[in-house]
Amino acid sequence: MEVTVLIVGAGPAGLATAACLEQRRIPYVIVERESCSASLWRHRAYDRLKLHLAKEFCELPHMAYPTSTPTNVPRESFVEYLDSYMDRFGICPRYCTAIESASYDESRKHWVMLMRNVDTGVKVRITTCFLVVATGENSAASIPLFPGFARFTGEVIHSSVYKSGKGHVGKRVLVIGAGNSGMKITYDLATHGANTSIVVRSPVLDAVLVMVANFIFGDLSKHGIRRPKLGPLFLKSQTGQSRVIDVGTAELIKEGAIKVFKGISRISANNVEFHGGKKFPFDAIVFATGYKTTVNTWLKNGESMFTVDGFNTKDFPNHWKGKDGFYCVGFARRGLTGIFMDAKNIADDITATMNS
Repeated sequence: MEVTVLIVGAGPAGLATAACLEQRRIPYVIVERESCSASLWRHRAYDRLKLHLAKEFCELPHMAYPTSTPTNVPRESFVEYLDSYMDRFGICPRYCTAIESASYDESRKHWVMLMRNVDTGVKVRITTCFLVVATGENSAASIPLFPGFARFTGEVIHSSVYKSGKGHVGKRVLVIGAGNSGMKITYDLATHGANTSIVVRSPVLDAVLVMVANFIFGDLSKHGIRRPKLGPLFLKSQTGQSRVIDVGTAELIKEGAIKVFKGISRISANNVEFHGGKKFPFDAIVFATGYKTTVNTWLKNGESMFTVDGFNTKDFPNHWKGKDGFYCVGFARRGLTGIFMDAKNIADDITATMNS
C-alpha cells in the first residue's frame, strides 16, 4: 500500500495538519494508536482542566471557536471543538494503529512504515512520500524515580489519570510538580478536604509580567514558592514549561492550608523524607511531572530531528522540517499556537514540493 502523506497521531497536531492538507486537496492517511482522537484530552485530563491561553491563541487552522466559548476553554468545550473540526474537514483517522518502525528507503525515495493493529495484532507495511510526526511532546507519562520509591505502599497516580479530589477526603496527599497541572490538582485536593502538600522542585512567572505578578501575589518565597527569572513567553520557548496560572492555590498556600516542600531525598513504605531531613507520612502521591515523547522508539535514524529524549534538535522557527519529506508538528514547545503555525507550514511545503 502506498500513500502520499502519512500523519502519525490524531491529537490536535495531527488534526490541524490533516485539515490544512484537505484545504489543498492533498491526499493523506492519518493513524492513531488509541481508539479515539485526542485521547489525552478525552481520557487523561483532570476535570478542572482549562486551556492556559485565551481561545484566540488556541485555535486550529481554518476554524474559530464559537462566540459562546469562554475565554479560557474548558476541557469539555475543547473536545467538542475538536469533534466539530473533524466533521468540518472530513477527518477520519485509522484508530488502534501503532507504528512499529519507520525508515527511509534511499533507493526508492520513500518512507517504509510497519504498522500494527493493537486489537488484532495484524501488521501491515506501507510506503509514503511524506511522513508527518504529530504525536507531540505528551505521548507517555513521565515519573521520576526517587530513592526508595518502589517501597511506597500508598496510592501512586500520574496527573494523566487524576480526575478529582472527591476520593481523597481526609487523606494525606503529596503532589509532586508545581506547573499548571500540579497547582490545579493541589487546589482541587485541598478544596475537597484532603490534607494536601506540594513539592516545588524549580522556580514557578518578559519582565513586565513578572512585575505584575509580584504586585498581585506579593512575595511568595517565604511560603516556598519562587518565581523564575525568565518571563513566561521566553520560559515556554526555552524549556517547554508554561507559566503558572493561579486558580486559588497561592491563597491557600499563604493561609497554610497547603504545605510546600522544596525537594524529596527519599521515599519509604509510607513516609517521604524531604530536603533538610524532615519526614512526613502520606497516603497517596500524585505525580504532576509531565510527559515524554515516544517517537524515538519507532523512528529509525531520526537523530537529525530528535534528541535522545525525543525533543526537536532544531530551534524555532526551523524545527518543523527535516529531510526526505519528513516533518514534525507540535514539537516547538509553543502549545496550540505552535501547532497552528507548524500545520500550515507543512502543508505549504508539501504543496510546493509536489508542484515543483
